[in-house]
Amino acid sequence: MSELEDIRTFYARLMAANAASSDPRLEEVFASVPREAFLGPGPWTVITGNGTVTTPSADPAHICQNVLVALDADKGINNGEPFLHAMWIGKVAPKPGEAITHIGAGSGYYTALLAKLVSPGGTVTAFEIDENLAELARKNLETYGNATVFHGDAVTSPLQASDIIYVNAGVVAPPAGWLKALRPGGRMIFPWRPAERVPLAILVTRTEKGFACDPFMRAWFIPCFGASLADLAAKIPTREQATRSRSIWLVEDRQPDRTATAIFEHVWFSSKAVSVRG
Repeated sequence: MSELEDIRTFYARLMAANAASSDPRLEEVFASVPREAFLGPGPWTVITGNGTVTTPSADPAHICQNVLVALDADKGINNGEPFLHAMWIGKVAPKPGEAITHIGAGSGYYTALLAKLVSPGGTVTAFEIDENLAELARKNLETYGNATVFHGDAVTSPLQASDIIYVNAGVVAPPAGWLKALRPGGRMIFPWRPAERVPLAILVTRTEKGFACDPFMRAWFIPCFGASLADLAAKIPTREQATRSRSIWLVEDRQPDRTATAIFEHVWFSSKAVSVRG
């Protein structure tokens, strides 16, 4: 095994361990998809705290670790931290044959990982609103026959019926269309940012009784175009209220009640749980 192969193997083991998933394919996928192929030519700019560090060279070893890499520094667009995405991918647990919608594909690295995990038989439909990044992601994913990239707005575009919706842009609330696109048993993971002080990652599962939600960690992502501002009548939660949310409802299906922790134009969050098993 070469030194770089050894580094990739260790990187993949770290990611799989952080995912806390029983799926042995996670390690295989992180080892087989070269991150550097999705970042443009090195050296690369790594975001650290409030500053940046440039890698000493274009050696892939520098980014085979848990570092945030700038894709477009002027727009604040980065290739996210692998530890976070490993954990998120472990939570949504992609399976062969499933259909995934990836919102905020960036340059396609995490799209590629998802595409591998739903093979054979599964597909990934990715949206990227930045035209340059969408084109880059298309080129980067040319060899992944089950991944399709669209330059477009996933907030206003109709989504395909999905087993998983994987969102990499912060929303004040998930659009109703995203919830409706989830198949029974489907999972959606997204960064919930109803206020500056409330950055949470939410896992949603569609059950027979409703949409169960689990706020499981703090997370900050670049705002999602068209879904990052609350309407004037919205009930914005405190951090404590947000973390108590256990279900999400479409207003058209059920009006907000006394359990509401947050209320928006088309959806609301409740502290009352629903059964994940339906």
